[in-house]
Amino acid sequence: MNFRRIAATAALVSVCALCFATLPGAAQSSDTITFGAALALTGRFSREGRLTQQGYDIWVDYVNSHGGLKVGNKTYKVAIKYYDDETNEQTAARLVEKLIAEDRVNFILGPYGSAASFSTAAVVDRHKVVMVEGNGPAAAIFSQGYRYIFAVLAPAYRYLEGVLAMAQDLKPKPQTVAIANANDIFSTEVAAGAADYAKAHGFTVVYNNKYPITITDFSPIITQVKAANPDIFLNAGRLEESLLATKGFKEQNFSPKLAAYSVGPDTPDFRKALGKDANYVFGAAQWSTVVKYQGIPGFYRTAPEYAKAFAAKYGELPEYHNAESTAACLAFQYAIAKAASLDTEKVRDALASLDVMTFYGEIKFDSRGLNVYKPMVVNQIQKGELVTVWPNGVANAKPMYPEPPWSTR
Repeated sequence: MNFRRIAATAALVSVCALCFATLPGAAQSSDTITFGAALALTGRFSREGRLTQQGYDIWVDYVNSHGGLKVGNKTYKVAIKYYDDETNEQTAARLVEKLIAEDRVNFILGPYGSAASFSTAAVVDRHKVVMVEGNGPAAAIFSQGYRYIFAVLAPAYRYLEGVLAMAQDLKPKPQTVAIANANDIFSTEVAAGAADYAKAHGFTVVYNNKYPITITDFSPIITQVKAANPDIFLNAGRLEESLLATKGFKEQNFSPKLAAYSVGPDTPDFRKALGKDANYVFGAAQWSTVVKYQGIPGFYRTAPEYAKAFAAKYGELPEYHNAESTAACLAFQYAIAKAASLDTEKVRDALASLDVMTFYGEIKFDSRGLNVYKPMVVNQIQKGELVTVWPNGVANAKPMYPEPPWSTR
């Protein structure tokens, strides 16, 4: 997605918003804290949007089943009002405007994706309504001077650094890297961060190219990558592209020693769609079910506890989109408790100074509102199961490397 186009969209929404009378932070009910969220429930990112919603909803269930949130001397139930942004950043901005101006929600939980997060950031900042997000890590969002947006996840430029850090200890050590990325702000930042890290740590980048976000045929890219013959292939994109790339490698009978994706392998759909062809693939992740963080009271305190509760509710283990979405809710929970108030400015200030450990990891924000304090993890699919292989302190398996030829699998 073109950065200028997103900025223009946000500006247009800001102009249109003048037509609305706004009462920021006005609650829908005197005994309920209402959050608003515009999510990609249909369209290209609908799967990721549903994962985000699951992460939000499990938090709502926990809070309400444990008596609600105590704010000062009063206890509140929590609720989330959802709209479908149809995987469209302009729609996301319009719907967040509606949530604030018409529905009068207290706070905003972020949409899925950096493009939608960028377009909605201008809306919440102008209305001075706080938004915490778990699915929009592009640093460009946080370079605009906004005061009311926070992100619990590591920045986009760090997504694939862990894969390369892990690769430095592999035998035989890989030397060359190919990078392909979708032409949107998130994926472009992921790719740029990976390229910078690779060059700084002795790798040779033999291919580095973009593709349109609407891509449906990955074969030309696979042909180019195969010709470059890299040891490592990195893709910065979404689930659909990770599927296309893996299928393309098999069709063209090419196996880099290591293939890793910014999004895809952690999603259950990846393994379901590819079966045994998903084995050996690596994925960058914000979290896994085996990380060893010990959270403070107020929610499930460890990754296994969260995973057990999530599986009981949804019939499958959570992945990092679920966890980071829940973490966005926890940021609000602990900030509201710290502020002892629902006043927007007090909650905003409490978020800005927040430093808590959760099942997901540390939630702490720099001056921009980014969480630069929590490391990524690297997962791999081994024998049909997703395991964590880096960093060593949280890993429950060793990397299976190098990737074998297709003919021997």
